[in-house]
Amino acid sequence: MIIRKLSLILSLFAISTTAFAQNWGGGIDDEDWSFGFNFQYISAEYKILKKANWRSPFYEVPNSLGVSYDPNSGVPVTSTLNSISSVPSQGFGLGFVMNRNLSENFDIRATPSLIFSDRSVTYEYEPMAPINVGNGQTKNFQSVVERKVQATMFEFPLGIKVKSDRFKDLRVYWLGGAKYSIDIASKKKTFDDGETAVNKLLKNKRNYLSYETGIGFDIYFEYFKMSPEIKLSYSKNDLLQHDDTAYANPIDKLKLRQLTFSLIFQ
Repeated sequence: MIIRKLSLILSLFAISTTAFAQNWGGGIDDEDWSFGFNFQYISAEYKILKKANWRSPFYEVPNSLGVSYDPNSGVPVTSTLNSISSVPSQGFGLGFVMNRNLSENFDIRATPSLIFSDRSVTYEYEPMAPINVGNGQTKNFQSVVERKVQATMFEFPLGIKVKSDRFKDLRVYWLGGAKYSIDIASKKKTFDDGETAVNKLLKNKRNYLSYETGIGFDIYFEYFKMSPEIKLSYSKNDLLQHDDTAYANPIDKLKLRQLTFSLIFQ
């Protein structure tokens, strides 16, 4: 649904702005190298691959902050899982554009960018009555737990841009390639040593590779070129840091799906 809405907006935007565009475009297509900048809107979510026993409840391990599937090890940490899901989370990014013109219809393009984008995983458990753990204390259980992964990423996408012939002041293009991402966020956002099992964080690996593809329009104005673009990326490998927690253990693999809408100026 999001992709269809953005595609419609992009198409209408291209049609409406073409009427006011000029023919020259600053001569950008006559240069071997061209540079620019971009603004990005991002929607990211996980594809979650679960383990065979993902629904099993967890129990405390005595004298430890770890968890166990053995009901005899201690009091429950969680009840039985009903679902694990990830809803799209929004973010934004800023970046540069470096473009190498190979021919009339082919470019090589890199867009190193700084990305601010949170992601989230939601765990839904079967309702469970509070239990008495002694000393007059009662342990309550949450039915819904959300674990956010805060990410500040430096991304370096590199791809081939295949352009149509220019029609008046418009070109359509397809883009395909790969992207390297590294998390440059503070370690404090992933530091949970000493936390109880129910307060542990869900953590991602610091760097990863993704495949990406997209479409866009080059719209020529008098002194510059603007390119609205929609791009999809999908991480190549598992992003999950497999530590011994009630939130990481039920998951076999986490893959990241990201939709990016960009406005590129050159």
